[in-house]
Amino acid sequence: MMLMSAAGLEEEQEEEEQEEDDGVAHRAGQSCWSGDAGVCGVWRVVGWVYTQPWASGVVLGVVILLPCALFAYMLLYCPPLDIDLSYSAFEVHSHFSAERFDALTIAVKTQLGSWDRRRRDLDNSESEALRDLLLEKLGRQGVFNRTDNEGTSSSPLQSDPLQARDYQKRGDAVSRDKRTVPDLGQEEMGKHTSSNYRAGEQDERSWDGNHTSSFVRKRRFAPNYYLQSQALWRIELVFVAQGKGDCNIFTPERLQTIHHVERLLMQHPQFHQFCWKPLEVLRDLPLGPSYCSPPSSLLSYLYPSERGGKIYYDGMGPDLADIQGSLSLAITHPQFYWYVDESLSPEHLSSSLLRSEIHFGAPLPSYYSLQDRADEQRARFKNFVVQYADILAKQSTSQVKVLYGGTELFDDEVRHTFHNDMMLAVISGACITVLVYVLTSFSVFLTFFGLASIGLSCLMALFLYHVVFGVRYLGILNGVAAFVIIGIGVDDVFVFISTFRQASHLRQPQQRMIYTIKTAGRATFLTSFTTAAAYAANTFSQIPAVHDFGLFMALIVSCCWLWVSVLMPAALCIWTQCVEPHEHAWLNCWKLFSGLSASHSPLSDVDDDVALLSTLLSAIVYHCHPAGPGVFLLILLLSAGCCCLLRPATHAPLLFRPDTNLQTLLALRSNLSGQGISCPMCSGVFMEKPHSLYPHTSLSAFKFSAHQQTPSSLLTVYISKLDLGTSTTLYRFSLNTSTPSPWKLCSTEHEEVSSFQAYNQPHSNYSTRMTVCVSHVYHPYPSWMITSGLCEPRHGWTPEFSFYVAASPQQQRLYFAQHHLRPHPSRVCVNPPGCGISSGPDGPTQGAFYAPLPSDTSSAAKTKPSKTFGFNPCSGGVCGRPAVRPLVDTGAMVFVVFGILGVNRTEHKDNHVIGDMGSIILDPDFDIFQEMGHLCKICKAVSANKQLVKPGGAQCLPSGNKLSSILPLLHPECHSLPEPNLLPGQLSHGAVGMHGGKVRWLSMAFESTTYKGKSSFQTYSDFLQWENFIQEQLASLPQSSALQRGFQTCEHWKQIFMEIIGVESALWSLLLSLAICVAAVSVFTAHPLLLLPVLITILGVICLVVAVMYWLGWEMGAVEAISLSILVGSSVDYCLHLVEGYLLAGETMPSTPGHDSRQRRTLEAVNHVGVAIVSSAVTTVISTVPLFFCVIVPFAKFGQIVAINTAVSIFFTLTVTVAMLACMAPARFSRPPGAVLKASLAVMVAAALGAALCWVGGQLGALAWQSIST
Repeated sequence: MMLMSAAGLEEEQEEEEQEEDDGVAHRAGQSCWSGDAGVCGVWRVVGWVYTQPWASGVVLGVVILLPCALFAYMLLYCPPLDIDLSYSAFEVHSHFSAERFDALTIAVKTQLGSWDRRRRDLDNSESEALRDLLLEKLGRQGVFNRTDNEGTSSSPLQSDPLQARDYQKRGDAVSRDKRTVPDLGQEEMGKHTSSNYRAGEQDERSWDGNHTSSFVRKRRFAPNYYLQSQALWRIELVFVAQGKGDCNIFTPERLQTIHHVERLLMQHPQFHQFCWKPLEVLRDLPLGPSYCSPPSSLLSYLYPSERGGKIYYDGMGPDLADIQGSLSLAITHPQFYWYVDESLSPEHLSSSLLRSEIHFGAPLPSYYSLQDRADEQRARFKNFVVQYADILAKQSTSQVKVLYGGTELFDDEVRHTFHNDMMLAVISGACITVLVYVLTSFSVFLTFFGLASIGLSCLMALFLYHVVFGVRYLGILNGVAAFVIIGIGVDDVFVFISTFRQASHLRQPQQRMIYTIKTAGRATFLTSFTTAAAYAANTFSQIPAVHDFGLFMALIVSCCWLWVSVLMPAALCIWTQCVEPHEHAWLNCWKLFSGLSASHSPLSDVDDDVALLSTLLSAIVYHCHPAGPGVFLLILLLSAGCCCLLRPATHAPLLFRPDTNLQTLLALRSNLSGQGISCPMCSGVFMEKPHSLYPHTSLSAFKFSAHQQTPSSLLTVYISKLDLGTSTTLYRFSLNTSTPSPWKLCSTEHEEVSSFQAYNQPHSNYSTRMTVCVSHVYHPYPSWMITSGLCEPRHGWTPEFSFYVAASPQQQRLYFAQHHLRPHPSRVCVNPPGCGISSGPDGPTQGAFYAPLPSDTSSAAKTKPSKTFGFNPCSGGVCGRPAVRPLVDTGAMVFVVFGILGVNRTEHKDNHVIGDMGSIILDPDFDIFQEMGHLCKICKAVSANKQLVKPGGAQCLPSGNKLSSILPLLHPECHSLPEPNLLPGQLSHGAVGMHGGKVRWLSMAFESTTYKGKSSFQTYSDFLQWENFIQEQLASLPQSSALQRGFQTCEHWKQIFMEIIGVESALWSLLLSLAICVAAVSVFTAHPLLLLPVLITILGVICLVVAVMYWLGWEMGAVEAISLSILVGSSVDYCLHLVEGYLLAGETMPSTPGHDSRQRRTLEAVNHVGVAIVSSAVTTVISTVPLFFCVIVPFAKFGQIVAINTAVSIFFTLTVTVAMLACMAPARFSRPPGAVLKASLAVMVAAALGAALCWVGGQLGALAWQSIST
C-alpha cells in the first residue's frame, strides 16, 4: 500500500506538470465531433452514412451479399472443402522421426510400384532377381560348387511358395503410416483407398496346408474372377467380457451371446449379395446353398454343425460343444492366438476378449472384376455395411460388450459422431439467440442482425481460409469454432449496443453514431486483436492440424470484428428511426395485456440492470480493495503451486469418450494380437477338414453327450408369483404353462425369471438333481421351495417334481434361495446371490445352478439337443500338443534401415493430406556384399538385446529365397542368424530394395518390447534407448563403412513426437500470445499503471485455470496444451474493456483531485461496460456448455477450458481489476496521442531487443552444437 501511495503521489505530480498539455490535446481530440461544425473529414461521411436509413440499408445489403456471393463462388468454382478426420493431419512431416519413416515407406512403395494385387508378378520377379544375384555372387567367389545342388535344381517358386508374397507383406507393415486414428489400420476411417492390397494378400493365403489350395489360388488369379471370391472388405468385431466375477469370455452365457450376434449379422436380408464366397467353403455342406463364408471366429470350433454323419467346424451349429475340448483343438494351430488376448496360455485357457471378423467379397454381382467400376462397388458396399451400426450398437449385454469396426463402418461412425457433435452448435445458437433476445429487451430486429453479423463473418472466413490461403481441408479441431465464435461475436455486439445506449446524452444523431463507432470499435478491436493474435500464435506450430486451427480461428475472429463493426451501426440506425417505435409499441401492448408495467426501450440509458450492477459493485470499489491484494496474492500462490504439480500425460490421448465403441476399440488396439494382421482363413472352416461323427478307428477318439446313449428331453419350469402386500411374496413352480388366478407370471423386472429349462434326467454335465417341494401348512395359499436335497416332511414339505441342472459353468446361470420368513418360499433370479431375500453360505436351499438357454418349446426339433451338443473333439487326447504362441505384432515394430540417406521433399506441396510424399535419397556407397558381415553382426547384436526386442522378434531377412541358407556362404558372421517366430504363412517385415540388378537398400525389422498404450512422454525413454543402442552399434563399425549412415525408425516414434511437439509448440504459442498481448495492451493503455492491472489479471486467470485443471485430475497432453494457448487472448477481453471504460470516464466526468477521482472513474467504467461484459461472459459460457456433451474429447475439453476461463476471467475482472483501478490507476490520465506514441516506440524497442537476443542465442547454440558434434 505504501508503494502504491508513493506511486500515486509521484504520478499526480507528473500529471499536474503535464495537465495543460493533456488538456489541450484532449480538447483537440474532442473538437472533431463537439458540434455540427466539428464533425470533420472521414468521420463526417461515416456519421452521415450511418444516420441515413437508406444509406444504412445499402450498407446492410452490401455486407450481407458480399460474403454470400464469395461463399457461393467458393462452392461452385473451387475444389470442395472437405472435413479432414485423418490422424495424419497431426503428423509433423519435417521432424526427423517422420522423415525417416516416410523415407522407408516411399522406398517400399517405389519397390512395389503399386499397392494393387496385380503387382504380384513384379514381386515374384524381384524375389527371383535377388536370389539369382546372391547365387551369381557365390559363383564368382567359387563357393557355389561346394553347395548342395538341390537348391539350384528347383525353381525359386517351388523351393519357397511364399516368396512371391514377400513384398506384399512388407508393404502391409510399412504402409501403416497413413492411419487416421492411432493403431487403427487403413481400413478404418482413413481417406486413403489402399486397403485393397491387404485384402488381396489375405485372399491368396491358405492356412489349410492342402496342396489343392495352390490350384484354387491360380484359378482365382485368372482374368475371369469368380463373383465375391476376393475378400475385399470386412467387419471387425471384438467381444469383451464385463460384469462381476471372472472376466473370462469362454463361459456358456457369453459364448451364446457372441454366437447370437454372429448369426444375427449373417441373417441380414442383403448379406448374401456381399458375403465372401471362397471356393474352400464348397466342401462345407451345411453352408449351402449360398456358401457364404461364416465369420472368422473361434466359434467355428465351439459351435460345429453336423451333416451326413460328419462334423463341420463352421460355427453354424445350434448348440455349444464342450468348451475345453473345442479350445484344446483350436490351440493346436498357431492362428488360434490371433483371436485372443496376450494373457491366454495353454495352461490357462482364459481370455478377456475374443476377436471375430466377417469378410465380404468382390467383385459384386453385375461386375466382372475388382477394377470394374471400383468406386461404385465400394459405394454399394458402404450403403450396405453402415446398416450394421445400429444393429451392433444394441447387442452389448451385462456380460459382453460388443465392439465393432473395420472398413467403412468405423469411418462412418466417426463421421456420424462428428456430425452429431456439430449439431450441438445448433442448440448453442438457439440458446444464445434467446439470451440475446432477452438482453436486447425483446428486440427481434437487433437480435437478428447481431447474430447475422456473426454468421456472415463465418462465411467470409471460410472463403479466405479456402480460396485465399489455399487450405483444402477443415481439420477436426476447427469444429470448435462453431461454438467459440458465438460467444466472441456476441461480445462485440453487446459492446456496440451498450456504447450506443451510453451515448444517449449526445442529442445529435451524427455525434452519437460517431461516438459509438469510435468507442466501441476501438474497444472491440483491441480485444479481437489480442484474441486473434492468441489463435494466430498457433500458426507457428509444426503440426499441420494445429496450424490450420490457429489460422482459421484468427480469420474468423478478425472477420467477426469487421462485420460487426460495419453492420451493427447500420442496424442501429435503421432500428432507431424505423423499427424501434413499432417494436416498443408492440412490447408495451403485450406487457399491458399480460399485466406488466411498461419498461424502457432496449437502448434506454436508465435500465434497471445498470443501476443494480452499480449497486452490487460499489462495495468492491469503495470497501473491498484494501483486502483484495492479500486475498488475490494467496489465490495466486496456491494456483501457482498447483500448476507445478500438473503432470505430463501418462496415457495415449483420448479422441472419444472412454465408454464409446470408438474409444474402447482404440484402447484395445494396444492389447490385441496381430493388430496389423488380418486372418480371414484362420477359422475352423479352413483349418479343419470335416471329421466323421463316428470314427471307425477308435470309438474313444470322440466323446459325446449322454443323450446319445440314453434318451433325455428338456422340460420347462414356469415361475409365477403372488404379491400379498405387506406379507412375503409367494413363488409358484410348475411344469404347466397355465397360470391360475390370482397368480401372475414373473416378469423380467427385479432380476426375476419367468421360466427356465432343465433336463428330466441326467444329461452330460447336467447331473445335479433339484427338487421342487410344496407345503400346504400355511393357509390360504400353498408355498413352494427348491432344494438340492430332500424335502423335509416334518415341516410339511412334500416333493412336487425334480429336474437336472449343471453345477459347473454351462449356458445360463441362475440363483435360488429360500426366504427365512414364513411361509419360507423359494425364489429364482439371475442376480445376485441370495436373490435379495436371504444371506449366508450356500446350502441345499440356497446357491446357484446352470441351466440350458431357453429355446422354442413349440418346436420339437429344438427341444431335442443336436448331435453336436457337448461334443468333445479332444476326448482321448487325439488333438495333439498346443502350438507355440507366434509373433503377432503386439509391440512397436522398429526398422533398422541402411542404404537410404533421407527423403527429398523439394517438389512436395505442403499439404498434410493430399500430395506426393516425395522421393528417397539413396546412398551410392551402399554395397550389400561388402557390408554383409557387418549386417549380420548388427542383426545378432540387436536381437540379443532382450530389453529392446521380444524373443523371436528379429526379422532381419525378407521371406522366401532361402536366404538363411545362402548368406552363411557369403560371410561366416552370417551363421546362426536369429529366426523369427511367425504365424504359418506370415511374412517377414524385413525388406530389400533392388534396382538395376543391385541391392540399393535394406531394412531389418524387430518387434520391440515397447507397449503402444503408454503415453508419449513415457515412450520417449524407449526411443532414446533404441537410438543410443543403434548409434553405439554403428559407431563400432569401420569409418569407411556405409552402414554408419544407417538409422532406426518406427511408426510409433512418429506418434510420440507428434504429441510431444504438440505440447511444446502449444506452450511456446502461449508465451508468444502473452508477448503479443503485453505489446498490444501497452500501446492501447499507454500508461504502466493501466497496464499492470491487466497483466496481473491475466496472470491470475491463467494460473487459476491451470490449477482447476489439476483439481479436476487432468494431465498435460496435446489437447490441454492447445487449449491453454488461447487463454491469454480470451482472458484479456473483459479487463481490457474495463480499462477502456476507465479512460472514457476521464473524458466525460469532471476532474476531481485525489483518491476519489479514481473510485468515481472506476465506478463509471463499471456502469459503462459492466452490463456488456457480464452479458458477454454469460453468452460465452452458454455457447460452450453444449461442448461438454460432445463425444469427441478434444471438443469437450476445449469447451470446459473456455467456460472455466471465461468464468474466472469475469470474476477477476469485477474484483481484482476493479480494485486495482480504484486503488492505483492514474486519476487524470486520458491517453493523449503523445503517450500512445511513446508506448509504441517502447514496444518496438523491446521487440527489437527480444529478436536480437533470440538471434544471438540461436547462433551461440548452433556453434555449441557444432563444437560438440566435431
